[in-house]
Amino acid sequence: MGPLVRVCFSIAVVSSALAAGPQTVSTPNLPADGTAGGTGLSVHRNPLLTEDRHPQYRLRKSDVIDIHFIFSPEYDQTVTVQPDGFVALKGAPPVFAEGFTSDEFAGAVRNEYAPILRDPEITISLKDFEKPFFLAGGQVGKPGKYELRSSTTVSEAIAIAGGFTEAAKHSQVLLFRRAHDGLVETHVLNVKQMLAAHNLNEDLELKPGDMLYVPQNRISKVRKFLPTSSLNTFFSPTQF
Repeated sequence: MGPLVRVCFSIAVVSSALAAGPQTVSTPNLPADGTAGGTGLSVHRNPLLTEDRHPQYRLRKSDVIDIHFIFSPEYDQTVTVQPDGFVALKGAPPVFAEGFTSDEFAGAVRNEYAPILRDPEITISLKDFEKPFFLAGGQVGKPGKYELRSSTTVSEAIAIAGGFTEAAKHSQVLLFRRAHDGLVETHVLNVKQMLAAHNLNEDLELKPGDMLYVPQNRISKVRKFLPTSSLNTFFSPTQF
């Protein structure tokens, strides 16, 4: 497990992350009592994943949700998760939704309508939501945002993003991952050694929202200051 650092995409901060010690990042804006709008349901701070290896989508800001009341269709409604994480309900108090799975959100809605309807039967469907993704930056062929459509490892993600450039530092690929309580994990991966040894045990599987950053190697930083003959004499790109 690498040190905890602040999320930052700039090269300066990424470089300092390799040498800096653990740092903390402030927690997101959530209810102070850790409950969802007074319903008594615990807020799940990880916005995308459950604790097991099978990811479940968790509601995020701007997601659009259809709520269907099987026996009370007059309460059917389409709602949007607001910037504060709450959803405004028809004829009931607002309910906190950000970070909930569909089943958890359905339970929260049932609690709010319990004083109005007797044993309400509710179905929830996502009408519009952000698809799982990962980010790739730095010295890759095609930096950008990519959909995470299936199980994908770090090496596979780098290939999807166009592979390493000639200036890439294969031995210090950075993986940034959101953890609990608003903190971010940083993993430093020696992809060059991993592939050379044909050992994929450390080829981590990506999770939604992960960011890969490939720093620049030393030779590419000094290349413009050296004549071509000096590069061949003093440096070997395979060393970096």
